[in-house]
Amino acid sequence: MKRSDFLKNSALAALGVTTIFATNSFTEKKASSSPEKIMDESNDNFELDEISIAELQEKMAKGTYTSAHITQLYLNRIEAIDKNGPILNSIIEINPDALNIAKAMDKERIEGKIRGPLHGIPVVIKDNIDTADKMMTTAGALAMLGNYAKKDAFIVTQLRNAGAVIIAKTNLSEWANFRSTNSSSGWSSRGEQTKNPYILDHSPCGSSAGSGSAVAANLCAIAVGTETDGSITCPASINGGVGIKPTVGLVSRSGIIPISKTQDTAGPMTRTVTDAAILLEVLAGVDDADAVTKESRGKNTAYTKFLTKDGLKGKRIGVEKKKITNQFLNELQQKAMEVLKNQGATIVELEYVDSINKLGNDEFEVLKYEFKDGVNQYLSTANAKMKSLADVIKFNKENEDTAMPTFKQELLEQSEAKKDLKDPVYLKAVKNSHEGAKKIIDTAMKKYNLDAFAGLTMGPACSIDVIYGDKWGEVSLTAPAAMSGYPHISVPCGKVYDLPVGLSFFSGAYREGEIIAMAYAFEQATKHRVKPEFKKAFLLNY
Repeated sequence: MKRSDFLKNSALAALGVTTIFATNSFTEKKASSSPEKIMDESNDNFELDEISIAELQEKMAKGTYTSAHITQLYLNRIEAIDKNGPILNSIIEINPDALNIAKAMDKERIEGKIRGPLHGIPVVIKDNIDTADKMMTTAGALAMLGNYAKKDAFIVTQLRNAGAVIIAKTNLSEWANFRSTNSSSGWSSRGEQTKNPYILDHSPCGSSAGSGSAVAANLCAIAVGTETDGSITCPASINGGVGIKPTVGLVSRSGIIPISKTQDTAGPMTRTVTDAAILLEVLAGVDDADAVTKESRGKNTAYTKFLTKDGLKGKRIGVEKKKITNQFLNELQQKAMEVLKNQGATIVELEYVDSINKLGNDEFEVLKYEFKDGVNQYLSTANAKMKSLADVIKFNKENEDTAMPTFKQELLEQSEAKKDLKDPVYLKAVKNSHEGAKKIIDTAMKKYNLDAFAGLTMGPACSIDVIYGDKWGEVSLTAPAAMSGYPHISVPCGKVYDLPVGLSFFSGAYREGEIIAMAYAFEQATKHRVKPEFKKAFLLNY
């Protein structure tokens, strides 16, 4: 799920999903001095810094590195950075079999068997994705300790078949940020608070916080996250990376602890558009256990063929007409629009965001109904001690000091109070939010002959506040693609207040290739991705 601010403001949908910069966020001032860096030189000069999949494959092909050596370097990096250095808390559990898997991939390479571009490549995955190994699947919840999956999630099988080495699971906002309206993104009772590697007292955003933070900090080559509304694209934006939320139906959800069957999907989180395209090719696939994926049959494709620097040429791109009030963010977006124009795109200004944001209350209803239904189905066959959402709520109440030391579980309780999915209230909400969002987007694309929409993904990261929760700014462009189920990519766009901000492209169903082409062209024209510096705190000149 998206940041908790979405949930707080859903009741204010008529005024828009987000608010102006508020307490615990930013004033319109620039930092008076650079925040203190706390990295030592040995950690600041990691030999695999910013390395790509292609570069790792080249080194393994030449014999410079083996997969086992690469895996060990990343494991050492996790120990140094995530646990003992800046303490990012992005990794919730290490795979004890990681090195053995890497050695098996090395043996296959020696024997002449190369499974594909992910052969021997270390990857981390979010801790709501089942792995039938020695790692648990807990959604970050103490209530779920001991849940060792009986079977790999479909996408985990895809990764293993492709030769990827799953080295760890990542921390997340507990229950994918669907526990409380006052939650702190990246906090879970099992994994505690994940931090932003750019400025450590700031939020990593979204429920895929650990995946976004880990890949940004070079703790892995690539990562997998999940999204219901903003949980891939927001942490990608906030952590200076690339994230793709695919069309719902392109990537299987079976074996993933759910929120919403209407909006959930897994997707790539990387440092480059190229690596995201490579990973998406592996994740996509039709799964008999997830009926929605049958709609993608014949539609998923080789996404790397869309990696062209001419990806923006001749494209018509819709941009929200309403101006951003924060001058630094407005300037950043205007510069991005000039890049799009210089790369051959035509910018079409229109008004559509407010219309979609007004559907927020209906979306919220859908998520509560579907969360109860989906979690109960998952728990009924899982190895967890909890067999229902009611069991989880009871456990949290009985263990309040450790399970809920600050924010509570009102979203779990509100979901538990809902009826089944035959309830007319639910059916009306699905029609209003999901079908309504699709209609707004499809109508605008047809009326203005658009290829895609674009705009800043999010504003810069807010401060971490585990007591009162996240406080986000006025910019958020995750809802349109989330509610419609359409594809969305975020790519680095620059920095504001020393913090990364992403640029979004989204379009109609199964148009991943087109938005990948646009994002790649923008990425190659700008090269905005910079590695994090692990600064200690943000300072303002008052």
